[in-house]
Order: sequence, then structure tokens, then C-alpha cells
Amino acid sequence: MVSEEVVRTSLGVVGNITAVTLFLSTVPTFFRIWKKGSVEQYSPIPYLASFFNCGLWVLYGMPFVHPHSLLVVTTNGAGVGIELCYLVIFLMFSDRRNKLRVALVMLVEIFMWGGLILLVLTLVHTTQKRSTIVGIISDAANIVMYASPLSVMKLVITTKSVEYMPFLLSLFCFCNGLCWFLYALFPFDPFIAVPNGIGALLGILQLMLYATFYKSTKKILAARKEKSEMGLAVIEKGDIA
Repeated sequence: MVSEEVVRTSLGVVGNITAVTLFLSTVPTFFRIWKKGSVEQYSPIPYLASFFNCGLWVLYGMPFVHPHSLLVVTTNGAGVGIELCYLVIFLMFSDRRNKLRVALVMLVEIFMWGGLILLVLTLVHTTQKRSTIVGIISDAANIVMYASPLSVMKLVITTKSVEYMPFLLSLFCFCNGLCWFLYALFPFDPFIAVPNGIGALLGILQLMLYATFYKSTKKILAARKEKSEMGLAVIEKGDIA
């Protein structure tokens, strides 16, 4: 029979792959932002939440907090770097008001990381207690990360368009949540299982919304393109006249 440790390691490797793919799934979104020179209606909330969440899980996986969690550290370490790149691009192409907001939130998150590390190392002296404290805080941040697309989901329902809810992000949000939920069952780790189980459910909801409004989105985009082409044609006609 396959040992529990082999199953856990295998799921952890798959979880690493899906997590990194999740982080990279919004590359087309940021390529669009870069190309247009504007963040348009894209929200920075999911990326700020992911940046903070990944930093907390790196701390959780450290040997002095929760030993034997290398896969947790590698995945979330990559996540911190990738989300930082996204946020830098977001800052580059936001208006001044948005830049100040995003920069302020990032500074607060960094100070919170530093404060938590200092408190854990100075006031808590066993890995079991450190795991519990950091695990609870990381759970809360993980749930916020998975729930952060709710604002985008509201926009989707209001506009009946999934233009600003990237499909790949929703898909790998589901896959990542499911993989890490299964990983946490061997042996059971509630700090990893609970938020990722919620993440998988929220991922399903996003995919359902995508399926519901995919056709209406195509119609909206087609109508916008036709209107733009008509406007261009009128301008060109005026130039000729």
C-alpha cells in the first residue's frame, strides 16, 4: 500500500504546481494592462490579499514555526515574488489616488509581517504554539484571499459581463484550493484544510458565474467593437469630406 507520507508529498507537489499556475494565471491580465497603459476596472484587492497571504504562509512553513513544511514555503515564496511583480505593474499604470492606496496597503502588510515575526519569536517559545497562532492568522488571510474576487463577482452580476474576471484565475483558484484541501487530510491539518476547502467552493462559484455570463459577455464586447468601428468610420468619412 502507498504510505500516507507518499500521498501527502505527491499532493503537495501537485499543490505547488497548481499554486504557481494560479499565481501566473493573471499574466494575460497584466499584459493587457501593460499594453493599454491603464488598469481600467481591474481591482488590486485580489493581488494585495494574495501578497499578504503568501507572506504569512511562508512564515507558517518555517522550521521554527511548523517544521517539515518545505512545500508550503516554496509555493508561497514564489507567490510573494509573483504578486509583488503584479503590484508594481499595478502601481505603474494606476492613477495617483490608486497608487497611494495600493502603496499604503502594501506598507501596512509588510509592517504586519515584521510585527508578527517579532512577536512569535520573542513571546512564544514552542513550535506547537507558534503553529497555532500563525496558523489561525494565516487561515483568516487565506479566506480573505479566496474571498477577494467577491467584489469582482458583484461587478460580473451587475454588468452581466465576465470581462474583468479572468477565467484562468477562477479555474486555478478552484484547482489550488482542492489540491491543498486534500493535502491537509494526510494527516489532517485544519489550518490548511479549512481555508482551502472554502477556496475550492468559491472557485466553483466563480466558474458557475463565468458559464452563466460568458455568452452575454461576447455580445457586449461585440457590440462595443461594432460601435467603436462605426465611430472610426464616421471620423474617417468626416476627414475625407
